[in-house]
Amino acid sequence: MYERYDGLIFDMDGTILDTEPTHRKAWRETLSRYDMQFDEQAMVALNGSPTWRIAQVIIESHQASLDPHLLAQEKTQAVRTMLLDTVRPLPLIDVVKSWHGRRPMSVGTGSESDIAEALLNHLGLRRYFTAVVAADHVKKHKPFPDTFLLCAELMGVAPEKCVVFEDADFGLEAARAAGMAGVDVRLL
Repeated sequence: MYERYDGLIFDMDGTILDTEPTHRKAWRETLSRYDMQFDEQAMVALNGSPTWRIAQVIIESHQASLDPHLLAQEKTQAVRTMLLDTVRPLPLIDVVKSWHGRRPMSVGTGSESDIAEALLNHLGLRRYFTAVVAADHVKKHKPFPDTFLLCAELMGVAPEKCVVFEDADFGLEAARAAGMAGVDVRLL
């Protein structure tokens, strides 16, 4: 089905790993310290965004005067302590395993690199990927194409020869902006 592509790129959170419930729990725990909450629909709309950008939206919605980068760090610390015990691969990991050794593959994620690398290594999945491009590797995040363009570059594959697997609108938009085909895994 994906034979016509020379490189496969996978989003991580919600696409190949079931991290979303843990991220939500970490947000609830972090925000409770400040008597803040998040709107579930707003969070879904921000899927694929870096943590500091989500923090910024939450802070603005509460008209609070917190630093979004510091709030994001708190949330990241909370998620670190929870993730390694709770995260499991999603069914799409079978596509990764079936294409291993046949095409270069990479992960393009809005998570920070230390979390992405820790999770993929913990689950024994890191070896499947030529590269992992995370939020701290690019200046412009999804919906900008930078994450996926860097994935293609690190795999040595022309962007138009890549397919991106995504579960978020921002990620699919980024794939289109990069000139890549996109697979909305929510429809699989």
